[in-house]
Amino acid sequence: MNKTVNYLFLFILGLFFSCNQQGGNKNKGEKEIITWSEHIAPIIYKNCTPCHRPGQSGSFALMNYADAVKKSALIKFVTQSHYMPPWPANLNYSHFIGERVLSADEIKEIKVWSESGNLRGDTTHEAKAPAFFKESCFGKPDLTIRAKEAVELKGNGSDAFLIIKFPYHIDKDTIVDFVEFVPHQRKLVHHVNGHLISYDAKRSFNYMSGQSMHSDTRAQLMAVYQNMHIPYTDALSPRFPTLTPNTVYYLPGYLPPSYPDEVGGYHFKKNGLFLLNNIHYGPSNKDVLDSSYINVFYRKTPIKRPIVETQLGTFGMTSIEPEFIIPPNKIKTFLTRSTLPKDISLLSVNPHMHLIGKSFWAFALKPNGDTIPLIKIDKWDFRWQYYYTYKHPLKIEKGSTIFVYGTYDNRNENPFNPFHPARTITQGNGVESMKTSEEMFQFIFTYVPYRPGDEKIDLERKSL
Repeated sequence: MNKTVNYLFLFILGLFFSCNQQGGNKNKGEKEIITWSEHIAPIIYKNCTPCHRPGQSGSFALMNYADAVKKSALIKFVTQSHYMPPWPANLNYSHFIGERVLSADEIKEIKVWSESGNLRGDTTHEAKAPAFFKESCFGKPDLTIRAKEAVELKGNGSDAFLIIKFPYHIDKDTIVDFVEFVPHQRKLVHHVNGHLISYDAKRSFNYMSGQSMHSDTRAQLMAVYQNMHIPYTDALSPRFPTLTPNTVYYLPGYLPPSYPDEVGGYHFKKNGLFLLNNIHYGPSNKDVLDSSYINVFYRKTPIKRPIVETQLGTFGMTSIEPEFIIPPNKIKTFLTRSTLPKDISLLSVNPHMHLIGKSFWAFALKPNGDTIPLIKIDKWDFRWQYYYTYKHPLKIEKGSTIFVYGTYDNRNENPFNPFHPARTITQGNGVESMKTSEEMFQFIFTYVPYRPGDEKIDLERKSL
């Protein structure tokens, strides 16, 4: 009896050590199997698919397993090199909403998956691609406005600057949350600045007729607006309808911010138009048509705290030090600054440079000498110019000075230099300063007057 018990004890003990050893080998020695279904799909769908889908900026689609397998080696390369997903802002300096940055573990998983045969794994629990509205980054809009005619762009290798109106009529006045400009020729649309024109229903107007577009010019603008039928047609005063500035904006990579209900929004009359006072198309080597359009998203809550936008530097409220001239074969740094006359709650910032931009740095210096980091971009990339929104408003008190530094590389060695050999580059004159081959140095920011408790407001984009 005792002998039987001893044998049974030894058998169980041996089985225990055998199982334990096998488990230990799996945890310590065996490589984890990385599959699309369990590991890679969630990474791609969150960080890549929003741009890599039909109608968006990505040059190919990443909507499913088959798409990813075709580009597996490329995905591994661009993530290993940190080229993708694009996020220019330095994460060690400041943080913003929507940071698309992969962790070291995620980058490693993509590498292992690509090098081990692109295994799909168990499809019964595979992550599903997010559902998108084809013609917007934010879901179905409340209103889509299209120009009356497409823009004819000549393939002459020159920049084009236009004024375009997008007229609309709706059933009743409402409130707009934000406006999304959707470029058709994404590789050519460089930037868009536009205003909302609102008409008093009791006045006379015919804004639906007249010229729909005109070449941009700083001269004879009144005549241009008259030909576009923007003024009222009666003899009453004022002659021009109400203008809400800077409601339409676009740069490569830009997404319009959408704030909590207590912040932002603007009145939207049933009769009106969006006037793109400047839309800039980069050079094209062939004739094409552009049919860009505007999406409008409403909000149900009343306007409580309108947003203020301020611009420093080129075309802004502050000068540039020294004079904005970049000699050939030089790396040169410029400064623009502004001292605040009141306490503000800073919401978003938008740095802007052109091709030879090298780095960008902005911070606020408080009256007591403390520094508030705003944004730092160590390696400027003309292709990605976000409107960076903070997770919570930053309080910047009265008397603080915002300092903005921009460094430009005008050497022959700079592969992004539009001139070879290098030559002097400036901001030009008027519209000319917006040419891709010219330069700009701008710091645009949005804010609301400060109220106690603003630091606790969550600025994360609400679901639409």
